[in-house]
Amino acid sequence: MPSRPAEPAPWRGRLVVLAGIVLVGLNLRIAVAAVSPLIDVMREDVALTSAQIGLLGTIPVLSFALFGSLATPVARHLGLEPTMVAALLLSATGEVLRANATTAPAFLAWSMLALAGMGMGNVLLPPLVKRYFPDRIGVVTAAYSVALSVSTAVPPLVALPLAQAAGWRWSVGVWAAVGVAAAVPWVVVIVRSVAARAHLRELVRRSPGPAASALTARAGDGATRLVWRSSLAWAMAVTFGMNSLGTYTVFAWLPEILADAGLGTEVGGRWLALFAILGLPASLVAPVLAGRMRSPFPLVVAFVACWAVGYLGLLLAPAHGTVVWMVLLGLGPSTFPILLALIGLRTATPALAVVLSGMVQGVGYALAALGPIGIGLLYDATGSWDAALLVLLALLVVLLVAARRACRPEVLGEPDAAAERAGRSPTLDR
Repeated sequence: MPSRPAEPAPWRGRLVVLAGIVLVGLNLRIAVAAVSPLIDVMREDVALTSAQIGLLGTIPVLSFALFGSLATPVARHLGLEPTMVAALLLSATGEVLRANATTAPAFLAWSMLALAGMGMGNVLLPPLVKRYFPDRIGVVTAAYSVALSVSTAVPPLVALPLAQAAGWRWSVGVWAAVGVAAAVPWVVVIVRSVAARAHLRELVRRSPGPAASALTARAGDGATRLVWRSSLAWAMAVTFGMNSLGTYTVFAWLPEILADAGLGTEVGGRWLALFAILGLPASLVAPVLAGRMRSPFPLVVAFVACWAVGYLGLLLAPAHGTVVWMVLLGLGPSTFPILLALIGLRTATPALAVVLSGMVQGVGYALAALGPIGIGLLYDATGSWDAALLVLLALLVVLLVAARRACRPEVLGEPDAAAERAGRSPTLDR
């Protein structure tokens, strides 16, 4: 009896891409997390005012919103992989330049450059997972979500010891090496791809041809219209925004909330580290489960419940049972990796995934930017954290309503993808 041919290994030929995806994940939060522990040390060389330090905390979310939105048209023109290489090198350049800055405005400007590359990387990863791992979206999203959590948790732990050993400039600039290393696998992918090389040659010659340009424009316009008119896309954007708003608000104000409760700012900083670290195990599990469920809404409900109990604990008894409130708050943002997985799961083609990722993250981070600023203003107006925490609780209701729509088992562009498989002419470029 003849033996059956062995099934192809599911990862064969894709390990370089997987390495690139994970390394990008390791790079996506370094520019945010590596600076805050060094503020007092940096002030000796870079005269940062309190207002500029506050701006330094707001720049990441604004950069993610602005430059994440720009990633879509750039990727449409250059291609996903070349745009990722450009984003990583942009990020690394910004990190090196800000490490050598001598004035506060220069440090802020180069920080925005570093975060611009990371904002583009945020948007490009989900469609790259869709392109190369359509059969493993949940697993691969979990892999880079864990890497992203590591990039949030590790730099604050080593930044100050490294600054004490080699100076703060080395402590800030050394992370550029991660961005350069992350670009290498994508360069390998481009070199191996005949289509990518041909496309880049056409761009260099500036002669892609009028027919090809018109086709790309029509395809891009069609994808953009479909996504921006979709209630599913808007629901995902609002869910993403409310989840990120809560996360960045906690990062900005948790030490102050606990200090006002009598626990001290230093203790609040340690609880904030726990809040960041708890995202790692949830990032490993949540996207995998989301990929196996028809609707991951029950998971979102569970995580929102964690948010809610954590907020209530801070409202009613912040100095008692603090470890419980912090653990629950740490689990609350786990809706984030679920949404990253849904970008790939709810789109029929990588082209649509690019547009959806840009729209969801652009709108979402723009909403999130209102959180730290708005909550701070509310505290200044009332002199208490009670009203601020009640507002955060109310926004969880908005998150739940939007998430119920976002989790429905609907796929954007599915009729066009079916038409393409049947040999008919689709309206969207694959």
